[in-house]
Amino acid sequence: MLKGIDPVLSADLLWVLAAMGHGDDLALVDANHPAERIASATVSGRLIRLPGLTMERAARAILTLLPIDDFTDDPVRRMEVVGAPGEVPGVQRAVQAEIDASQSRALPLAGVERFAFYDAARQAFAVVQVGDPRPYGCFLFRKGVIAG
Repeated sequence: MLKGIDPVLSADLLWVLAAMGHGDDLALVDANHPAERIASATVSGRLIRLPGLTMERAARAILTLLPIDDFTDDPVRRMEVVGAPGEVPGVQRAVQAEIDASQSRALPLAGVERFAFYDAARQAFAVVQVGDPRPYGCFLFRKGVIAG
């Protein structure tokens, strides 16, 4: 246990967040995602599991430490619903609220087609799989820098 750090953040997850560099993506995915297969192709080859949490709770914890990239137009992305790319499921709305709260402003999630999302997740630094079973709870967060 560390003072001031959300207890949801395991030692392995803390390592991933610290080891990521500016421009690296973190794939935050739901329980339905083929996370083991995707994670093996990532930069770190790591799959971090956060069972028993909602996606928004996991996102809230991660966003307490992860600076979001402000040098790109789409630093936070979501998997689009197949056949309805403009639809935003409840899990995505809940994570959007956590992103906006962490940034103290609106920072809209950009949509990514399902198979393009899988390809992008393979290029991520690591995958964090949350035990949340709600479909389309799949996100990419791009790490930024801490100025000053």
